[in-house]
Amino acid sequence: MTKSLLTAIAAAAMIAPNASAQMAMNHDKAPSMDIVETAVAAGSFKTLAAALGAADLVDALKGDGPFTVFAPTDEAFAKLPAGTVEALLKDKKKLAAILTYHVVSGKVMAADVVKLSSAKTLNGQSVSIKVMDGKVMLNNANVVKTDIMASNGVIHVIDTVILPE
Repeated sequence: MTKSLLTAIAAAAMIAPNASAQMAMNHDKAPSMDIVETAVAAGSFKTLAAALGAADLVDALKGDGPFTVFAPTDEAFAKLPAGTVEALLKDKKKLAAILTYHVVSGKVMAADVVKLSSAKTLNGQSVSIKVMDGKVMLNNANVVKTDIMASNGVIHVIDTVILPE
């Protein structure tokens, strides 16, 4: 990894100090962490958190929302061709377009996602949604975990980075 990527990951990790303590909250209370803090605390979204920082989208996703984020894991980013993440971190406009393609306005729970055939993302383009063999797919990505609640929306975990046209 490049030095800038490591610096961005370290910065993202500092966004949510004591996040693990906050995650141990009672389930009958409203979530206290926002989408960014929740993703950082989960530990499997370091690349996403670094990318959000590089694209100056952290404050936006810490806003009131609500937002629905289809969050690619670190493994999803690792599937991209070698050098892609590093190149994107240097191209703020392209990175922001890709990241906002993973976000939908409003809080769309899994039970509602399965009723949709597409959803308009914050970058203006729509993503395709289909259910195949009991699995939800967003374009070519599988939704692998759903309904991770945050104070300003919900996160659904996907196994592939989806790319706008």
